[in-house]
Amino acid sequence: MNALLKDHALFHSRDLDEARERVAAVFCPHRLETLGGARGLFDARHHHLPGQRLSLNYIEYGAKTLIAPGELQGFYLLQIPLDGGAEITNGRETYLSTPDRAAILNPHLPTRMTWEEGTRQVLVQISRRAMQDHLAQLLGGPSDRPLTFQGPIDLRQGPGAALRRMVMWLVAETDAGSPPIGPAPMAGLMAHQIESTVLSGLLETPHDHAAQLARLRAAPRPRHLRLAEEFIAANLDQPVTLEDVAAAAGISPRGLQMAFREWRGTTPLGFWREARLARAHADLLSAPPGTRVTDVALRWGFTHFGRFSELYRARYGLCPRDTLRAAGG
Repeated sequence: MNALLKDHALFHSRDLDEARERVAAVFCPHRLETLGGARGLFDARHHHLPGQRLSLNYIEYGAKTLIAPGELQGFYLLQIPLDGGAEITNGRETYLSTPDRAAILNPHLPTRMTWEEGTRQVLVQISRRAMQDHLAQLLGGPSDRPLTFQGPIDLRQGPGAALRRMVMWLVAETDAGSPPIGPAPMAGLMAHQIESTVLSGLLETPHDHAAQLARLRAAPRPRHLRLAEEFIAANLDQPVTLEDVAAAAGISPRGLQMAFREWRGTTPLGFWREARLARAHADLLSAPPGTRVTDVALRWGFTHFGRFSELYRARYGLCPRDTLRAAGG
Protein backbone atom coordinates (compact mmCIF):
# COMPACT_ATOMS: atom_id res chain seq x y z
CA MET A 1 0.00 0.00 0.00
CA ASN A 2 1.41 3.34 -1.04
CA ALA A 3 1.87 6.09 1.51
CA LEU A 4 0.16 9.38 0.65
CA LEU A 5 1.68 12.89 0.62
CA LYS A 6 4.91 11.06 -0.27
CA ASP A 7 6.81 14.21 -1.29
CA HIS A 8 6.21 15.74 2.14
CA ALA A 9 7.73 13.09 4.40
CA LEU A 10 8.78 14.21 7.88
CA PHE A 11 10.18 10.91 9.10
CA HIS A 12 10.10 7.11 8.84
CA SER A 13 11.31 5.29 11.95
CA ARG A 14 11.02 2.07 13.94
CA ASP A 15 12.07 3.89 17.10
CA LEU A 16 9.13 4.64 19.39
CA ASP A 17 10.79 7.56 21.17
CA GLU A 18 11.80 9.24 17.93
CA ALA A 19 8.30 8.86 16.50
CA ARG A 20 6.76 10.38 19.63
CA GLU A 21 9.06 13.40 19.48
CA ARG A 22 8.68 13.98 15.73
CA VAL A 23 4.87 13.75 15.77
CA ALA A 24 4.70 15.97 18.86
CA ALA A 25 6.66 18.67 17.01
CA VAL A 26 3.72 19.03 14.59
CA PHE A 27 0.81 18.32 16.94
CA CYS A 28 1.42 18.39 20.71
CA PRO A 29 3.19 16.37 23.45
CA HIS A 30 1.52 13.02 23.98
CA ARG A 31 1.87 9.53 25.39
CA LEU A 32 2.69 6.91 22.73
CA GLU A 33 2.94 3.19 23.51
CA THR A 34 2.64 -0.09 21.67
CA LEU A 35 0.06 -2.56 23.00
CA GLY A 36 -0.20 -6.32 23.21
CA GLY A 37 3.50 -7.07 22.76
CA ALA A 38 3.44 -5.54 19.27
CA ARG A 39 6.57 -3.38 19.60
CA GLY A 40 8.37 -5.48 16.99
CA LEU A 41 5.73 -4.42 14.45
CA PHE A 42 6.19 -0.72 15.16
CA ASP A 43 7.03 1.10 11.90
CA ALA A 44 6.00 4.75 11.99
CA ARG A 45 5.87 7.37 9.28
CA HIS A 46 4.45 10.88 9.16
CA HIS A 47 3.99 13.02 6.04
CA HIS A 48 2.96 16.65 6.52
CA LEU A 49 1.84 19.49 4.23
CA PRO A 50 1.35 22.78 6.10
CA GLY A 51 -1.14 25.39 4.97
CA GLN A 52 -2.21 28.74 6.36
CA ARG A 53 -5.03 27.60 8.68
CA LEU A 54 -4.83 23.84 8.36
CA SER A 55 -2.38 21.08 7.52
CA LEU A 56 -2.69 17.75 5.71
CA ASN A 57 -1.07 14.72 7.32
CA TYR A 58 -0.59 11.03 6.63
CA ILE A 59 0.34 8.83 9.60
CA GLU A 60 0.79 5.11 10.19
CA TYR A 61 2.36 3.24 13.12
CA GLY A 62 2.20 -0.39 12.00
CA ALA A 63 1.69 -1.83 15.47
CA LYS A 64 -1.33 -1.44 17.74
CA THR A 65 -0.67 1.79 19.60
CA LEU A 66 -2.04 3.86 22.47
CA ILE A 67 -1.98 7.64 21.86
CA ALA A 68 -2.98 9.91 24.74
CA PRO A 69 -2.38 13.63 24.17
CA GLY A 70 -4.88 14.93 26.74
CA GLU A 71 -6.30 18.26 25.48
CA LEU A 72 -5.01 19.28 22.06
CA GLN A 73 -5.43 22.95 23.03
CA GLY A 74 -4.56 24.74 19.79
CA PHE A 75 -6.22 22.70 17.04
CA TYR A 76 -9.11 20.51 15.95
CA LEU A 77 -8.13 17.19 14.35
CA LEU A 78 -10.12 15.35 11.69
CA GLN A 79 -8.96 11.73 11.28
CA ILE A 80 -10.00 9.72 8.22
CA PRO A 81 -8.90 6.05 8.37
CA LEU A 82 -7.86 4.50 5.08
CA ASP A 83 -7.26 1.04 6.60
CA GLY A 84 -7.81 -0.33 10.07
CA GLY A 85 -9.53 1.73 12.71
CA ALA A 86 -9.21 3.40 16.07
CA GLU A 87 -11.11 3.58 19.34
CA ILE A 88 -11.55 7.27 20.15
CA THR A 89 -12.35 8.94 23.46
CA ASN A 90 -12.79 12.72 23.28
CA GLY A 91 -14.35 14.15 26.41
CA ARG A 92 -17.33 11.98 27.33
CA GLU A 93 -17.70 10.50 23.84
CA THR A 94 -16.19 7.10 22.99
CA TYR A 95 -16.63 5.53 19.57
CA LEU A 96 -14.92 3.44 16.91
CA SER A 97 -13.49 5.24 13.88
CA THR A 98 -13.23 3.21 10.65
CA PRO A 99 -12.90 3.96 6.92
CA ASP A 100 -16.65 4.70 7.03
CA ARG A 101 -16.56 6.84 10.19
CA ALA A 102 -14.13 9.72 10.68
CA ALA A 103 -13.05 10.93 14.10
CA ILE A 104 -13.16 14.62 15.02
CA LEU A 105 -11.17 15.66 18.09
CA ASN A 106 -12.16 18.82 19.97
CA PRO A 107 -9.15 20.74 21.36
CA HIS A 108 -10.76 21.63 24.70
CA LEU A 109 -11.65 18.04 25.65
CA PRO A 110 -9.19 15.32 26.77
CA THR A 111 -8.36 12.76 24.08
CA ARG A 112 -7.24 9.14 24.24
CA MET A 113 -6.98 6.82 21.22
CA THR A 114 -6.06 3.23 20.42
CA TRP A 115 -5.02 2.67 16.80
CA GLU A 116 -5.37 -0.93 15.64
CA GLU A 117 -2.49 -2.73 13.97
CA GLY A 118 -2.14 -1.70 10.29
CA THR A 119 -4.14 1.52 10.64
CA ARG A 120 -3.33 4.24 8.11
CA GLN A 121 -4.97 7.64 8.36
CA VAL A 122 -5.22 11.01 6.64
CA LEU A 123 -5.48 13.75 9.26
CA VAL A 124 -6.52 17.38 8.83
CA GLN A 125 -5.17 19.60 11.60
CA ILE A 126 -7.20 22.83 11.81
CA SER A 127 -6.21 25.87 13.82
CA ARG A 128 -8.62 26.34 16.72
CA ARG A 129 -8.59 30.11 16.29
CA ALA A 130 -9.23 29.83 12.54
CA MET A 131 -12.16 27.46 13.14
CA GLN A 132 -13.70 29.78 15.73
CA ASP A 133 -13.15 32.83 13.49
CA HIS A 134 -14.81 31.06 10.57
CA LEU A 135 -17.79 30.18 12.77
CA ALA A 136 -17.98 33.79 14.00
CA GLN A 137 -18.19 35.01 10.39
CA LEU A 138 -21.22 32.80 9.81
CA LEU A 139 -22.83 33.73 13.14
CA GLY A 140 -22.21 37.44 12.70
CA GLY A 141 -20.11 37.57 15.86
CA PRO A 142 -18.05 35.41 18.23
CA SER A 143 -19.70 32.61 20.17
CA ASP A 144 -19.74 32.58 23.97
CA ARG A 145 -18.63 28.94 24.12
CA PRO A 146 -16.13 26.71 22.30
CA LEU A 147 -17.27 24.97 19.13
CA THR A 148 -17.74 21.28 19.96
CA PHE A 149 -18.12 18.67 17.21
CA GLN A 150 -19.96 15.41 17.77
CA GLY A 151 -18.23 12.34 16.37
CA PRO A 152 -18.04 10.07 14.60
CA ILE A 153 -18.69 11.62 11.16
CA ASP A 154 -20.49 9.36 8.67
CA LEU A 155 -18.29 9.27 5.55
CA ARG A 156 -20.70 7.23 3.44
CA GLN A 157 -23.27 9.92 2.72
CA GLY A 158 -24.26 13.55 3.18
CA PRO A 159 -21.85 16.20 4.48
CA GLY A 160 -19.34 13.62 5.71
CA ALA A 161 -19.01 12.04 2.27
CA ALA A 162 -18.57 15.47 0.67
CA LEU A 163 -15.92 16.39 3.26
CA ARG A 164 -14.01 13.17 2.61
CA ARG A 165 -14.05 13.78 -1.16
CA MET A 166 -12.71 17.27 -0.59
CA VAL A 167 -9.87 16.12 1.67
CA MET A 168 -8.88 13.25 -0.60
CA TRP A 169 -8.89 15.62 -3.59
CA LEU A 170 -6.41 17.83 -1.72
CA VAL A 171 -4.25 14.76 -1.09
CA ALA A 172 -4.49 13.56 -4.71
CA GLU A 173 -3.59 16.98 -6.11
CA THR A 174 -0.61 17.17 -3.76
CA ASP A 175 0.60 13.75 -4.83
CA ALA A 176 0.19 14.80 -8.46
CA GLY A 177 2.68 17.62 -7.83
CA SER A 178 0.20 20.51 -7.49
CA PRO A 179 -0.44 21.15 -3.78
CA PRO A 180 -3.65 23.23 -3.53
CA ILE A 181 -2.61 24.68 -0.17
CA GLY A 182 0.64 25.94 1.29
CA PRO A 183 2.13 28.18 3.97
CA ALA A 184 1.83 31.95 3.75
CA PRO A 185 3.04 33.97 1.91
CA MET A 186 3.57 31.32 -0.79
CA ALA A 187 -0.10 30.36 -0.99
CA GLY A 188 -2.51 32.75 -2.67
CA LEU A 189 -6.20 33.58 -2.65
CA MET A 190 -7.15 30.23 -4.18
CA ALA A 191 -5.50 28.33 -1.31
CA HIS A 192 -7.31 30.53 1.21
CA GLN A 193 -10.65 29.83 -0.48
CA ILE A 194 -9.96 26.08 -0.53
CA GLU A 195 -9.19 26.11 3.19
CA SER A 196 -12.42 28.03 3.82
CA THR A 197 -14.31 25.34 1.90
CA VAL A 198 -12.84 22.66 4.19
CA LEU A 199 -13.83 24.66 7.29
CA SER A 200 -17.34 25.18 5.94
CA GLY A 201 -17.59 21.49 5.07
CA LEU A 202 -16.67 20.54 8.62
CA LEU A 203 -19.35 22.90 9.93
CA GLU A 204 -21.93 20.93 7.93
CA THR A 205 -21.26 17.91 10.19
CA PRO A 206 -22.90 17.59 13.66
CA HIS A 207 -21.81 20.13 16.30
CA ASP A 208 -23.28 22.17 19.13
CA HIS A 209 -23.78 25.36 17.07
CA ALA A 210 -25.71 23.67 14.23
CA ALA A 211 -29.16 24.80 15.42
CA GLN A 212 -27.99 28.40 15.76
CA LEU A 213 -26.55 28.39 12.24
CA ALA A 214 -29.75 26.85 10.88
CA ARG A 215 -31.87 29.61 12.47
CA LEU A 216 -29.67 32.30 10.95
CA ARG A 217 -29.90 30.72 7.51
CA ALA A 218 -33.69 30.57 7.80
CA ALA A 219 -34.06 34.11 9.13
CA PRO A 220 -35.73 36.71 6.89
CA ARG A 221 -33.16 38.46 4.69
CA PRO A 222 -32.81 42.22 4.55
CA ARG A 223 -34.56 43.68 1.49
CA HIS A 224 -31.34 44.77 -0.22
CA LEU A 225 -29.84 41.29 0.23
CA ARG A 226 -32.95 39.66 -1.22
CA LEU A 227 -32.87 42.03 -4.22
CA ALA A 228 -29.17 41.34 -4.76
CA GLU A 229 -29.66 37.57 -4.69
CA GLU A 230 -32.62 37.81 -7.06
CA PHE A 231 -30.53 39.91 -9.47
CA ILE A 232 -27.66 37.42 -9.29
CA ALA A 233 -30.00 34.47 -9.90
CA ALA A 234 -31.49 36.20 -12.95
CA ASN A 235 -28.07 36.99 -14.43
CA LEU A 236 -26.00 33.91 -13.71
CA ASP A 237 -25.03 33.51 -17.35
CA GLN A 238 -24.10 37.18 -17.75
CA PRO A 239 -20.93 39.06 -16.76
CA VAL A 240 -21.82 41.21 -13.75
CA THR A 241 -19.83 43.51 -11.51
CA LEU A 242 -20.15 44.41 -7.85
CA GLU A 243 -21.50 47.80 -8.94
CA ASP A 244 -24.20 46.10 -11.06
CA VAL A 245 -25.43 44.05 -8.11
CA ALA A 246 -25.30 47.00 -5.72
CA ALA A 247 -27.31 49.19 -8.10
CA ALA A 248 -29.98 46.50 -8.47
CA ALA A 249 -30.17 46.17 -4.68
CA GLY A 250 -30.30 49.92 -4.07
CA ILE A 251 -27.29 49.97 -1.75
CA SER A 252 -23.66 51.03 -1.94
CA PRO A 253 -21.07 48.44 -3.02
CA ARG A 254 -19.45 48.57 0.42
CA GLY A 255 -22.80 48.17 2.17
CA LEU A 256 -23.60 45.20 -0.05
CA GLN A 257 -20.28 43.56 0.74
CA MET A 258 -20.91 43.98 4.46
CA ALA A 259 -24.40 42.48 4.13
CA PHE A 260 -23.10 39.40 2.31
CA ARG A 261 -20.34 38.95 4.88
CA GLU A 262 -22.84 39.14 7.73
CA TRP A 263 -25.61 37.00 6.26
CA ARG A 264 -23.84 34.69 3.83
CA GLY A 265 -20.25 34.53 5.04
CA THR A 266 -18.92 35.41 1.59
CA THR A 267 -18.73 38.28 -0.91
CA PRO A 268 -21.40 39.16 -3.52
CA LEU A 269 -19.16 37.96 -6.36
CA GLY A 270 -18.20 34.88 -4.36
CA PHE A 271 -21.92 34.11 -3.97
CA TRP A 272 -22.37 34.65 -7.73
CA ARG A 273 -19.46 32.33 -8.54
CA GLU A 274 -20.76 29.57 -6.23
CA ALA A 275 -24.22 29.82 -7.81
CA ARG A 276 -22.72 29.47 -11.30
CA LEU A 277 -20.67 26.48 -10.17
CA ALA A 278 -23.82 24.86 -8.80
CA ARG A 279 -25.60 25.35 -12.15
CA ALA A 280 -22.59 23.95 -14.02
CA HIS A 281 -22.54 20.97 -11.67
CA ALA A 282 -26.24 20.30 -12.25
CA ASP A 283 -25.75 20.52 -16.03
CA LEU A 284 -22.83 18.09 -15.95
CA LEU A 285 -24.83 15.60 -13.89
CA SER A 286 -27.73 15.67 -16.35
CA ALA A 287 -25.73 16.17 -19.56
CA PRO A 288 -26.90 14.37 -22.71
CA PRO A 289 -24.41 12.36 -24.79
CA GLY A 290 -21.97 14.53 -26.71
CA THR A 291 -21.83 17.32 -24.14
CA ARG A 292 -18.38 18.81 -23.60
CA VAL A 293 -17.09 20.31 -20.36
CA THR A 294 -16.13 23.47 -22.24
CA ASP A 295 -19.73 23.90 -23.44
CA VAL A 296 -21.03 23.82 -19.87
CA ALA A 297 -18.28 26.11 -18.59
CA LEU A 298 -18.95 28.72 -21.26
CA ARG A 299 -22.71 28.52 -20.69
CA TRP A 300 -22.17 29.71 -17.12
CA GLY A 301 -19.55 32.33 -17.84
CA PHE A 302 -16.34 30.42 -17.10
CA THR A 303 -14.02 31.33 -19.95
CA HIS A 304 -10.78 30.24 -18.27
CA PHE A 305 -11.14 26.45 -18.35
CA GLY A 306 -8.19 25.67 -16.08
CA ARG A 307 -9.54 28.04 -13.45
CA PHE A 308 -13.02 26.53 -13.82
CA SER A 309 -11.62 23.05 -13.27
CA GLU A 310 -9.73 24.18 -10.13
CA LEU A 311 -12.79 25.89 -8.64
CA TYR A 312 -15.00 22.93 -9.50
CA ARG A 313 -12.66 20.37 -7.92
CA ALA A 314 -12.29 22.52 -4.81
CA ARG A 315 -16.08 22.67 -4.47
CA TYR A 316 -17.13 19.13 -5.46
CA GLY A 317 -14.04 17.01 -4.84
CA LEU A 318 -13.61 15.77 -8.42
CA CYS A 319 -12.91 17.31 -11.80
CA PRO A 320 -15.69 18.34 -14.24
CA ARG A 321 -14.67 15.66 -16.72
CA ASP A 322 -15.13 12.93 -14.10
CA THR A 323 -18.62 14.23 -13.28
CA LEU A 324 -19.52 14.21 -16.97
CA ARG A 325 -18.14 10.70 -17.37
CA ALA A 326 -20.11 9.46 -14.35
CA ALA A 327 -23.29 11.05 -15.71
CA GLY A 328 -22.80 9.07 -18.90
CA GLY A 329 -22.72 5.85 -16.97
